[in-house]
Amino acid sequence: MATTATVTRSDQDIQQDVLDELSWEARLQPNEIGVLVEEGVVTLTGWVDNYAKKWAAERAAHRVNRVRAVANDVEVRLPSGEARTDPDIAVAATRALEWDAFVPVGDIDVTVSNAWVVLRGNVEWEYQRRAAERSVCQLTAVRGVTNGITVRPRSRPDPDELRHRIESALVRSVETDAQGIEIEVRDETIVLAGTVRSWLEREEAERVAWSAPGITTVHNHITVRL
Repeated sequence: MATTATVTRSDQDIQQDVLDELSWEARLQPNEIGVLVEEGVVTLTGWVDNYAKKWAAERAAHRVNRVRAVANDVEVRLPSGEARTDPDIAVAATRALEWDAFVPVGDIDVTVSNAWVVLRGNVEWEYQRRAAERSVCQLTAVRGVTNGITVRPRSRPDPDELRHRIESALVRSVETDAQGIEIEVRDETIVLAGTVRSWLEREEAERVAWSAPGITTVHNHITVRL
């Protein structure tokens, strides 16, 4: 019984912190998002009028200390006046990708069905893959985004050198505790393990790993301690 009480109290603290973070997020309206927490896992509920708000709510929840994972069940309900045809959304998505200097637009295909955007293609770096998703997720009338872009690097550095460079980058970062992170390099794949203090720290470790040259896959097994 004592253990259950401790977990419940911790979840209540996390829930309040997430609610406070959501209220601090200027892109969201008060009481737009509901928050449930169980053993550090946050579930977001409710509905918003564009996909950018759903994405912003998820990012806000991940910023809270002790959040282990986020399930985003927020529904996007577009106002009737903002509905656009799939061809219109496809044109807007293509233009957004063209305007983003980080996106090699010639290597990316865009498909839209029922206002849901699907991205496919190959890029050399993970930051390009993420930039493509970020460019289209904020477009008006988009209900959701599936990022099917594959990272295919051109070079394959030495695994020992790669691990050393990643360790050095983690030490330099003010957002990660490098001592709690374990790194394993398997050909073009990096496996991260260990424990950190927050989801944001876990995410930063993954970002650092993806910044290494020649990497096609990052398996992030880092856990967030409560």
